[in-house]
Amino acid sequence: MGMLLRAAVLLSSLLLCSAFLDLSGPSEIKAVWKGSITLPCAYVPVEDPVQQTLTWSVVHDQSSGTIFRRDGSGDHVLLSEYRDRVSVPKDTPGNVSLVILNLEVSDRGTYTCQVTWRASNNSLIAKEIVTKMEVVRVAATKPIIRAGELGLTVPAGASTSLTCEASGSPPISYRWFRSTPGGKVLLRSSGAELAWDSLRPSDSGTYFCEAANRAGAGVAQQSDPVQLTVTDPPITVTAVTSKSGGGYPERNYTTQDFQRTGLSLYLVLLIAVVCGAVVFLVISFIICIRKPKDAQVYDIKFHNSRAAASSKHESTEHYEEPISFTENNYVMEPMENKSTKVNKNTSDCAGNTQEHEYEVGDTS
Repeated sequence: MGMLLRAAVLLSSLLLCSAFLDLSGPSEIKAVWKGSITLPCAYVPVEDPVQQTLTWSVVHDQSSGTIFRRDGSGDHVLLSEYRDRVSVPKDTPGNVSLVILNLEVSDRGTYTCQVTWRASNNSLIAKEIVTKMEVVRVAATKPIIRAGELGLTVPAGASTSLTCEASGSPPISYRWFRSTPGGKVLLRSSGAELAWDSLRPSDSGTYFCEAANRAGAGVAQQSDPVQLTVTDPPITVTAVTSKSGGGYPERNYTTQDFQRTGLSLYLVLLIAVVCGAVVFLVISFIICIRKPKDAQVYDIKFHNSRAAASSKHESTEHYEEPISFTENNYVMEPMENKSTKVNKNTSDCAGNTQEHEYEVGDTS
């Protein structure tokens, strides 16, 4: 009875492990000539049992045999035509897919993935899946153009690139062309990427590319044209405003500040020049029409009022009294020239009543 129980437990564990260790992968797959392919083969890894060996074998027209083997001693490529072209991932438990590079038409055939596990009781469990692979020649498809990070409108002096992309059997060759306004097409480059280190306005234009491979019998596929536009760099005008002791930060004004007001830089400069000219003309006109008037110059004559009064009544006797500060008067007389002043002084002594005399006296 105990032997039957142990056998039942062992059988159930083997069935449980067998359910977890089923391999998964497609039955058929198509690969592109001169390309690469991954033949899927995977299982759900468990702690017990542990993978013991892995083998990939092939049956095709040229030959058959084991391509790849992984065991305790490492990885081994056994068929020379697959050497340096096949590999199996190592860092992903349960993933034992076969990667084949640089496919040839002769690689088509039936591939078998077989995995063997060893259980804790030293029993072996083996599973396998079969995948049929077909290698086909695919002509280059119609390419598409991808612009750089700056897009198709780029400022002058910047660097950018255009990339031509097509699918099909490699190798795929690319050529770049530029259309001129006269309808002439110029060859610019022979590569997947057309790059500029420093764009110039003359680089603006219409560009397109062509893609071709050997599978397409030399027939090139042409992309849709794209328009590359190179703009002039913006003009920067810097003005620094500051106040002494105020701690105001400096501010830079560029053309973007003028564009916010709807005016271009050139229009603002023109308005400033016209306003300055108008102000200058108005000031000049005011100065020209203003005629100078003859200003009368007044001579302030300092004399003693008592002495003047005594000289009017006594013609034969001259009397001078010490000048008192409170009795000093100031007489303002018009001055025309030196000779006129002498004549007027003479006429003052004669009592000329027609002379206009302005006196500023002390009224206190």
